[in-house]
Amino acid sequence: MVISTEVSQASSAHRPGDRPDPALNPSPAEHRAIEQQYPSCDGQPMAENTEHFDWIAKFKANLELLFAQDPQVFVAGDLLWYPVEGDPKQRQAPDTMVVFGRPKGPRSSYLQWREAGIAPQVVVEILSPGNRFGEMLKKFQFYDRFGVEEYYLYDYGRNELTVWVRSPETSQLAEVEFGQTWTSPRTAVQFHLSADRLALIRPDGRPFLSFVELDQERQAAVDLASQERQRAEQERQRTEQERQRAEQERQRAEQERQRADRLAALLRAQGIDPDQL
Repeated sequence: MVISTEVSQASSAHRPGDRPDPALNPSPAEHRAIEQQYPSCDGQPMAENTEHFDWIAKFKANLELLFAQDPQVFVAGDLLWYPVEGDPKQRQAPDTMVVFGRPKGPRSSYLQWREAGIAPQVVVEILSPGNRFGEMLKKFQFYDRFGVEEYYLYDYGRNELTVWVRSPETSQLAEVEFGQTWTSPRTAVQFHLSADRLALIRPDGRPFLSFVELDQERQAAVDLASQERQRAEQERQRTEQERQRAEQERQRAEQERQRADRLAALLRAQGIDPDQL
């Protein structure tokens, strides 16, 4: 499916300079002026229920972890994105967005003109019970118009995943037919849609986990590291005990040698050759 909208403007490449990044270092006066013209809150709740929130959190947290070591990948959840300077009515707050080529750091909103003109390349929306067709169509048109390369819409209630990727032929978002498995070109995350659930797999084969599962995994890693330290300490102690035993044996052997030398000296003093005994 292709919905025709205005073609997005090309994003400019980010070239770090000597000056502080304007997106991350507004002065207090700039921040107040920006907040007044481009509010950081739209008055809408992030999630409608616990399951809705859990899915948003899973996407945001795991994508953030996936790119934690890359300083030039910015991941945000429910952050207002303003693509056009001077037009604060043009805005959306994707449930999760990934921006390649922009530094990590705190932001009250994503003002594209202060972000080297770079639009979020990957956007995820979790369909909630309260979403309406008109609202979702408006979001699609916004993402299509302003340069999103990959758009994922997941309906957890129906377990339905819809994927759009920007077509190089039309420069528009086009729906992808993918069967059960799809791999994101930008993130290399694999989406696997079975009959009853959506599984997300990192490029290293590890699954996306909930906050509780991530904490359990972290605790398991901590416990394993603690066990490894204990085993290493036990091995060190065994090695030290073996060294001490070896030293004691050496000392005993030295004492025996000294006693034998003294005895041989006494025998020689009495005219007896100990080697002839």
